[in-house]
Amino acid sequence: MGVDYYKLLQVDKNANDDDLKKAYRKLAMKWHPDKNPTNKKEAESKFKQISEAYEVLSDPQKRAIYDQYGEEGLKGQVPPPPDAGGPGGGATFFQTGDGPNVFRFNPRNANDIFAEIFGFSSPMGGMGSGMGGMGGMGGGGMRGGRSFGGMFGEDMFSSFGEGRPMSHAPRKAEPIEKRLPCSLEELYKGTTKKMKISREIADASGMTMPVEEILTIEIKPGWKKGTKITFPEKGNEQGNMIPADLVFIIDEKPHPTFTRDGNDLVVTQKITLAEALTGYTVDLTTLDGRSITIPITNVISPNYEEVVPKEGMPVPKDPSKKGNLRIKFNIKFPTRLSPDQKAGIKKYLPA
Repeated sequence: MGVDYYKLLQVDKNANDDDLKKAYRKLAMKWHPDKNPTNKKEAESKFKQISEAYEVLSDPQKRAIYDQYGEEGLKGQVPPPPDAGGPGGGATFFQTGDGPNVFRFNPRNANDIFAEIFGFSSPMGGMGSGMGGMGGMGGGGMRGGRSFGGMFGEDMFSSFGEGRPMSHAPRKAEPIEKRLPCSLEELYKGTTKKMKISREIADASGMTMPVEEILTIEIKPGWKKGTKITFPEKGNEQGNMIPADLVFIIDEKPHPTFTRDGNDLVVTQKITLAEALTGYTVDLTTLDGRSITIPITNVISPNYEEVVPKEGMPVPKDPSKKGNLRIKFNIKFPTRLSPDQKAGIKKYLPA
């Protein structure tokens, strides 16, 4: 099984939440690096092991996987139970469809667990903010003449409740961003996309469990590449942290006919020199499926551009208005002309 978390916490396999918290408090205080300056390296190792053991055994999902598969199961090296899906620890994964159910355990920071349980970050100082200003009290500051050094017993912790939170404001996790590719047709007409995400949520006791959610994203007509859609605090819930915002960023898929320039659509037509000189008719299918015909009677020079008003992309702030369709031309010149062709051109075209 590898690491024996029950042995680390000195509890039996039937230990309940209270047993686990009591064992963690006792051992965390004993092995906290700040209380072991002479053997800090060993204490840090023990402190991390104790914190990891508590995190696993205090979470029903992680404990079930550990009991069945051991440490290897938590690391995703064997298939997890069917009801234990979703990422663990601090990882959030996006899914666009149904995929394999894999559990990955990423241990939380040991100091975060300590602060969450005790309400302060170090047993040797900094208690003023986390314990209501008690950090400045000396030997006679406590009722009954208890010294400052005697404040770290089990009795003191029980008097302040289970896992009293730190008084300073929790820090918000960094936003999680994901590209959301859309076709020009979708951006022209607007559409609805559904994204499945897996994340961890915490219950009232602070325990986390994986859940899946479907997020609905309404793509509005005319939205451009780089537009951001934010789902506040849809990241993992963990420790003394505000969950991250999930941010989807619109991206444009390449289109076989049109390219986009702001609110305009641009299309390039290949034509012959004869068509450029005598006239040409452009036939196109628009992004919303209409067939349009644009006759061009002007002489088409290499830099000529035909502008068709209101056949571009919808304007995001007012989709009833549209940009223009701009038609450019790629003129194919002949590689050679016969003497008769040259004579005809000289005869009919002015010098």
